[in-house]
Amino acid sequence: MNMKYEKFFEEQLDVVGDDHLSSSADTPLREDAFEMTDEEKISVIEKNVYNILETLGMDLTDDSLKGTPKRVAKAYVNELFGGLNPKNMPKASTFDNKYLYKEMLVEKNITVYSTCEHHLLPIFGKAHVAYFSNGNVIGLSKMNRIVDYFARRPQVQERLTIQVVKALQEALGTEDVACVIDAKHLCVNSRGIKDKDCSTVTAEFGGKFKDNNVKREFLDYIRNES
Repeated sequence: MNMKYEKFFEEQLDVVGDDHLSSSADTPLREDAFEMTDEEKISVIEKNVYNILETLGMDLTDDSLKGTPKRVAKAYVNELFGGLNPKNMPKASTFDNKYLYKEMLVEKNITVYSTCEHHLLPIFGKAHVAYFSNGNVIGLSKMNRIVDYFARRPQVQERLTIQVVKALQEALGTEDVACVIDAKHLCVNSRGIKDKDCSTVTAEFGGKFKDNNVKREFLDYIRNES
């Protein structure tokens, strides 16, 4: 991690892009979001993708394209946006901290694949998550799965960061959770300003992590090369 991130972390600046405004830490879903089955959603989305491609002038009888609407629809429902459905929320099983570990636990370099909700273009990067045990510990892979679950939906990075922290706080029964995400947004890198080198950094610090010394310890951990 380079000097520009050190300055960000220590000054706790909010790093946001143009129009990255959100009114809630909850993903904006309608009350009837899950009245349709996944199969019904795939059927509707397939038709809409077909219409989009046809409107663009694509020849959907071509062997390369004729399966695209169905492939896109299935990818949206089952993969890219599978994190919208609560049934896919990973079970965050916790265990007694029998080994009495009292120091910070850090899971860093968790791969993030998400989709910007403003242009439906990819977001990709790394998440770094940490917590202090309040008597419970969580399986290491569960932290990766929680990050992946909230990432697999139309997102803004600020909301994703908060959602990961809140989910872990609830699972662990402690406020002492932190998350930092460093990611590239193709809505910035490949369109608009087309700045291919820039990335966005967001952070959420809860409980003990609001203390500057604890925060600095966490940031030192994730700066270290693995």
